[in-house]
Formats: sequence, C-alpha cells, structure tokens
Amino acid sequence: MARRGARVVRVRHRWREGGGDRRTPRSILDNGHMSAQGTRAIDVARRAGVVHTVHEYAHDARASRREGGHGYALEAVEALGVDATRVFKTIVVSVDGRLGMAIVPADADVDLKAVADALGGRRASIAAPAEAEKATGYVLGGISPLGTRRALPTVLDLSADGFTTILVSAGRRGLEIELAAADLVALTKGSMAPVARRG
Repeated sequence: MARRGARVVRVRHRWREGGGDRRTPRSILDNGHMSAQGTRAIDVARRAGVVHTVHEYAHDARASRREGGHGYALEAVEALGVDATRVFKTIVVSVDGRLGMAIVPADADVDLKAVADALGGRRASIAAPAEAEKATGYVLGGISPLGTRRALPTVLDLSADGFTTILVSAGRRGLEIELAAADLVALTKGSMAPVARRG
C-alpha cells in the first residue's frame, strides 16, 4: 500500500492482432501531475506498449548516503511501502573501461566480479557519478535503465525473475516505474544473472 504523499498512475497498453497498437483507456488515479511525470523512461515503456504503473512520492534531498540517508532506492521502498526485494536500483559500472548497468535489489550491493562475468569482462568497478550521469542523461538517484542517452550493456539480478513485477527508477528522483522483469530485459536488450550481493 502506498504511503501518504505517494501518487500512483496506472497505464496499460495492449497490442492489437494484425499490427499496429490499440491503446486501452488509462486508469489514472491522479493525472494532475502527468506532464511532470513524463520522462524518457516512461516514454520508452509507453511506446513499446508495455504494461506499467508509475509511482510518485515526495523525494527527500537528505535520502542520499552522502547526506546521511539510507540511499535513494531505500527511500522509494519506505515511501511506497513496497518490499525492498522488489525495488531495484540501477548502478552504472565500468567493465574493462566500458560502461554498463547492473540492476540490483534496493537492499543489496552489486557483486562486481559477477557483473564483470555477466557483461563479458574481467574487471568491474562502479563508475564515477559524473560519468554515470553523462552516459545516461539522468542524475544520481534518478538513473533509470530505460531511456538512457547511450545504450549500455545491462544485467538485471536474477532475483527479479521471482516477482510478477518489479520497480525501477522512472528517470527522476521520487518517481518509479513498475513493470515485468522480462519486459525490462527486453526493453534494455539486457540479460539476467545473479549480480547482487548481500551482507
């Protein structure tokens, strides 16, 4: 159940047989801020006809670890009242000097060795913030795996396969997009592998 201050926008698209798309009516709980929610990530899902739900919450600038918070992904978990294993964060990594993305649960860390293996490299490190923002076109805390400025090799943690839907950033702090893991993999042309580490 969403916490106080959270908005939910449900958008469902279906494909019509014989080509083309036939969009079903939107089920929007609050569309008063729809124009503010339009991001490249949401546009990618919408154009592909993927069933998705947009969740908005009031972002607290003190949520970052740098400011003493628990991190942006865990802020979404708390604000939306969703299990931390279903909310995923997007981490931009450098694998043998090439950028990629690892998508792991909010309550986990990235296993850099596993990411290097999954993306076909030998060594991985977390990319510098400025490098991540430049490659994706998003700011830290709002980096979405969808609609990035440059297409980056992407790996989603295998734990996502255990859920009907997962949540990832929709391209802005305080905005999440919920969709099926298989759809996320298809839209990013990514893969799934065990790339999360706990404890």
